[in-house]
Amino acid sequence: MIKNAADIREGETLDSEVVIVGAGAAGIPMALEFAEAGFQVLLLESGEPGQNDEIQSLYSGTVTDQALHNPTDTYRQRRLGGTTAIWGGRCVPFDPIDFEKRPYLNYSGWPIKFEQLTPFFEKANDWLEAGAYDYDARTALTPGTPEQIKGLESVRLHTNSLERFSRPTDLYIRYKRRLELHPNLRVLSGANCIGIRLSEQGGQVEHLELSTLAGTKFFAKGINYVLSVGGIETARLLLASNDVNPSGVGNDHDVVGRFYQCHIAGNVGKLTFSGPIDSIHHGYDVSPEGIYCRRRIMLTELEQKRLAVNNVVLRLHFPKIIDPSHKNGVLSSLFILKWFIRYEYAVRLKDGNEQGILHYLKHVMNIVTTPLDTLAFAFNWLRKRSLASRKFPSVILTNKSNLFSLEVHGEQEPNPESRITLTGDKDALGVPKINIDWRYTKNDISSARKTLQVFADELERTGLGKLEIDEGRFEEELMRFGAYGGHHIGTARMGVDPETSVVDENLKVHGVSNLYIASSAVFPTSSQANPTLTLLALGLRLVGHITLKSKDSAVQRRPSASV
Repeated sequence: MIKNAADIREGETLDSEVVIVGAGAAGIPMALEFAEAGFQVLLLESGEPGQNDEIQSLYSGTVTDQALHNPTDTYRQRRLGGTTAIWGGRCVPFDPIDFEKRPYLNYSGWPIKFEQLTPFFEKANDWLEAGAYDYDARTALTPGTPEQIKGLESVRLHTNSLERFSRPTDLYIRYKRRLELHPNLRVLSGANCIGIRLSEQGGQVEHLELSTLAGTKFFAKGINYVLSVGGIETARLLLASNDVNPSGVGNDHDVVGRFYQCHIAGNVGKLTFSGPIDSIHHGYDVSPEGIYCRRRIMLTELEQKRLAVNNVVLRLHFPKIIDPSHKNGVLSSLFILKWFIRYEYAVRLKDGNEQGILHYLKHVMNIVTTPLDTLAFAFNWLRKRSLASRKFPSVILTNKSNLFSLEVHGEQEPNPESRITLTGDKDALGVPKINIDWRYTKNDISSARKTLQVFADELERTGLGKLEIDEGRFEEELMRFGAYGGHHIGTARMGVDPETSVVDENLKVHGVSNLYIASSAVFPTSSQANPTLTLLALGLRLVGHITLKSKDSAVQRRPSASV
């Protein structure tokens, strides 16, 4: 059933076996999987169906360097379905190398291996409606599908790695009926977790303290508790729950909130291919089961290790939208309409280098001089994106010149000085707000540069093209928009040593017997990949672990209580 916390009485305690905080990308599938396994489940969500500005404002905080990081209340949604209500649907698993201890990458190494997540990646693909778990273009796509770059044969890099796209699936809308009908599951919206209350000795969670926006305080009590509230809010809630341990829950060694990572992402370079236009296939393919897929360019694992670089992928991209010299009416239309596009997608269209009215007039001239192209694009966008149930993922234009830029999406080096801390200000519920001090390292920039250099070398070797990089402005161009969007990673990292991590290999908080975290907060490293698929895979693995632990224990199950 789904109810609102407005119906809860002051001081009431809700009992369940499993209590999950956060009804987003991991919380909803975990709740349903736990319920299917026979557990009584209480799924708590601060938000409601749809966006509520008052609830969303609970995410407000400060940023140390606003040029490097977006405002704290953007790119994440405090609502049923979480950020899947606005995500782009990109699904990519982490790579085997991401789990390894790499001598050249500080603080790397996961306490689990890639193979331990493989079956859960498969299940996560199903939940997110991304089709088969096959991320190799040679087997996932229909035979005869054109190569990305015809004739590029290389032992240093490959172009067959795929990203798949969900519908994109809003998990609340997609699974609402199951949430309503499952007899073992209760969903409570409008329920804000304002504190994790530990036992006197701090060894287990006694209950969660909750509040409505109206100020009604109540409690949730369970056998096992799972936080699934994202990489930023996880750190905030652990740090703010400091009534037993002054440093916060799981923070005996000052690790919570540290190692905050996003991704290094930006558009760089001028890429010119020398062959015919049809020798380059840079758009989306459709797999046999109807899933949009796109290929990327990346170094082989052997080459990454040889060069001692972070994991970085490259995508063929059109020229910079903000520069009207591209003479493309479609790109200019997007630039003109940027004020009507969601902040999360328009931010890269709003550049401090704009040149006033003349700059806009040049974009208008592009639209006027290519009206048929612009109208054709608008029609196809309406048909394939606005009105389609499985939406075309992003703007892809027919390239008539073989001129491209490269979109870089790279792993960050974990850095303990990149962190989230509490401030002296509090939100409407009395919970301390956060400050984000996101930082990147020289290694992040050099890894992207070296990856691009390998690609440039291979183009020159094969005679297929030329990549030109403005070395003097490379870092400025790559980091023009700072941290990449909504990929909040590493603030409650996984590891075997409590002095350098927050949770163990089973996502249990060190020193707290019944508290788990299912979030990208636990990733020790960020990979080149968007985090959604991997965080859900970890959450599904956690369901299996708790289920097995429950069968092996003599814990008496709690009876269900009505809400």
